Amino acid sequence: MSLPRPRAILFDWDSTLIDAWPAIGAALNDTLVAMGHAPWTDTETRLRVRESMRDSFPKLFGERWTEAREVFYARYNACHLDHLAILPGAAEALAALKEQGFYLGVVSNKRGDLLRHEAAHLGWTPHFGRLVGAGDAVRDKPDPAPVSMALEPSGIAAGREVWFVGDTGIDMACARNAGCVPVLVGDLDPESAEFRDARPEWHARDFAALRGLVAGP
Repeated sequence: MSLPRPRAILFDWDSTLIDAWPAIGAALNDTLVAMGHAPWTDTETRLRVRESMRDSFPKLFGERWTEAREVFYARYNACHLDHLAILPGAAEALAALKEQGFYLGVVSNKRGDLLRHEAAHLGWTPHFGRLVGAGDAVRDKPDPAPVSMALEPSGIAAGREVWFVGDTGIDMACARNAGCVPVLVGDLDPESAEFRDARPEWHARDFAALRGLVAGP
């Protein structure tokens, strides 16, 4: 199967372009302890944090989920910009893809205002036509609604001319739900259980490989 050349490329945010896990883990563990739960290890946090808060916190904290939300954001807002780390090759790839004329966007399950704050802090806002986070669309990933919202300024419809680049099963499911090409990036096994229900169509182990896929044969 040949890989269609994209007109637009949408990216997940956390663990795809940037690493914010220290801040996420600290805020989540403060929340878990405040709500009477045991804290999670870093590995548990990275494996279990997938859905947006409005989808995951009611399952985790029940009727107290809005209280838990306030605890989490109080801690996260206080430290997240101090812990942002750009993943290797991401900055160079975004600059190159933008220069080559591809429409770029972000679809994340991080709250939209925080996502855009982090992008502005990194100086990346001009790279993207739209950054869509949790709560911006009527539903969050893996629903296709945020994909349509992210593409809206481009006039490009979701479909095979759009790549969705991410690192989790939810990203691949979102791509497939929207009819886009799911592309896994990172040193992950595309045959693992993580992707059992939504396999990536292509796998780039790093951003240099991703740029090679975009360039084509």
